[in-house]
Amino acid sequence: MIEDIVRSLGIPAVFGQLLTGMIVIGIAVAVALGVHAMALTALRRLTSRTASKSDDVVLSRIASPTRWIALAIALSFSQRSLPLGSWAAGLWQQAAGFILPGLIGWLAIAIIHAMSDITIARSDISVADNLQARRRRTRVTILTRIAIFLAVFLTICMMLLSIPGIRSVGVTLMASAGLAGLAVGAAAQPALKNLIAGVQLAFTEPIRIDDVVIVEGEWGRIEDIRLTFVVIRIWDDRRLVVPVSKFLEESFQNWTRASSQLLGSVFVFVDPATDVSRIRAAAKDIVETNDKWDRRFWNMQVTDTKPDSLEVRVLVTAADASKAFDLRCDVREALMAFIAREMPEAIVRRRLSGRVDSDLPALEQTDQILHGKREQEC
Repeated sequence: MIEDIVRSLGIPAVFGQLLTGMIVIGIAVAVALGVHAMALTALRRLTSRTASKSDDVVLSRIASPTRWIALAIALSFSQRSLPLGSWAAGLWQQAAGFILPGLIGWLAIAIIHAMSDITIARSDISVADNLQARRRRTRVTILTRIAIFLAVFLTICMMLLSIPGIRSVGVTLMASAGLAGLAVGAAAQPALKNLIAGVQLAFTEPIRIDDVVIVEGEWGRIEDIRLTFVVIRIWDDRRLVVPVSKFLEESFQNWTRASSQLLGSVFVFVDPATDVSRIRAAAKDIVETNDKWDRRFWNMQVTDTKPDSLEVRVLVTAADASKAFDLRCDVREALMAFIAREMPEAIVRRRLSGRVDSDLPALEQTDQILHGKREQEC
């Protein structure tokens, strides 16, 4: 029908075939986009009736790649109407063999991202007991990046293998992959080491997302886990980037390995003659009235004695590391304020002893005593 219309307009046969082909391609593209839009609209109406948001996430992720796949299918069927020569037809086939794996890889990566988004949405790490959520989020984060890496690698391989020249080179390299393989393996050893360590990290779980750790003397939280490195958010908002292999080969502190709950300690030094029972009563009132205490345990003990002071330790529990740090600061500040206000005699003093010469002024007597004490210490 289209050919008859073009012929009736008096257009030459060659240009008529080209114009016919372009019209067919335009119609095919319009139909493909229309069908894709209608299908997507229908699916969104169906998913809007469900309580779960997972299907919405999947649809939003696959909308773009499926649109381009529909266009590729439309072009693949409609190109037959073009008057292409053997050279142009071969070029078209090579382009199709190069583009199709890319679109399929794009769709696969979109599905992987959708599955990751769904799992992360179901793993809320803002709750108090977030151990299982952090475990799931860590595994999903690492495995998602591994899956994306493999998808990209396979997609590139399929795209390159569609080119005859590169295919023959690949076969030649595979046939003579002795020394070349060893050289490539030696050059890629550091990257492969960290990549394998990332896979180990997903299953052995020495660290998880949002874990509180001390690495290289820095206190912080695990913010992100990549295939080859880990990002730690330090308490002052700096970022410490550490290779993944470090967490498998070297020791470090993980404060939330088994649970997010922590036991914090507060040390206060008081005079040896202090009435410790009064400080204990004050500490009890301070801890029990603080909303950061999780009501599990608290204790106060004299843990050490020195010639001029007593070491008093207060143990308190909290739901997570942030609350534990704030609770320790609150208890320390309140105890020191109580001692300064109610028990000034408990403040640590340094006592001096020596012979007093009544004929010398008090300042000179003090200097002599201090000088004699320094000589004894030396």
